[in-house]
Amino acid sequence: MAAAFLEAKGAKILEKNYRCRQGEIDLIARDEGYLVFVEVKYRSSRDKGAPEAAVGSQKQRKICAVADYYRLTHGLGDGTAVRYDVLAMEGREISWIRNAFPHHYRHG
Repeated sequence: MAAAFLEAKGAKILEKNYRCRQGEIDLIARDEGYLVFVEVKYRSSRDKGAPEAAVGSQKQRKICAVADYYRLTHGLGDGTAVRYDVLAMEGREISWIRNAFPHHYRHG
């Protein structure tokens, strides 16, 4: 459902449920010249908070590590325009939060 939503909005889905040793990313797409890494969060209601609130700094760091690995293994250098989006699904409502967080660089 999330992939279909993004495609209907003009994004081109490259990967679904991409997994590697660093973790997993729900969707990888191309949109408006960006390579977009999309985290999809679903809640049936707000009883446990907003779906997008579940993408905290630790989850963001993990997504960035997977994104770095994806770019490395696909020959996409630092010049590749990258964006991190969140698709927040609540019941049947979908919010596409573009540029939801900045890239987190690894230290050390």
